[in-house]
Amino acid sequence: MSTHAHHDGHHDSHDDHHDDGPHVTMRDYVIGFVLSVILTAIPFWLVMNKVIENRTVAVLVLGGLAIAQILVHMVYFLHMNGKIEGGWTMLSTIFTVVFVGIAIAGTLWVMFYMNANMMPSHNGDPAQQQHPHQHQVTQ
Repeated sequence: MSTHAHHDGHHDSHDDHHDDGPHVTMRDYVIGFVLSVILTAIPFWLVMNKVIENRTVAVLVLGGLAIAQILVHMVYFLHMNGKIEGGWTMLSTIFTVVFVGIAIAGTLWVMFYMNANMMPSHNGDPAQQQHPHQHQVTQ
């Protein structure tokens, strides 16, 4: 009996299944690094030089650049795409992003309306801020 015999007719080859994992090159890391530096430098420059005067526009632009930065990190450093693990990694990431977005939006909505509806008005005269059933004590 030979010591090189196969077990029950099966061959021990790792070529039977194909790994759908990322095939990463140094070029991918360099592209990701350069994009990350650019997407960090642009918002820094915009804020430090006060390029955008309108606060709402500034928040939207900076938020958009932050989302682009997140996508660069997911693609170039975390190597996420629709093929890895049959797409489940991307699907779970999308679910997480939607869930966190809803949670943040809901929290901000509740906090804004609680602040707007429950804080006393600050019109100036403290006598006007008293409850209508309270009487002022005069001496």
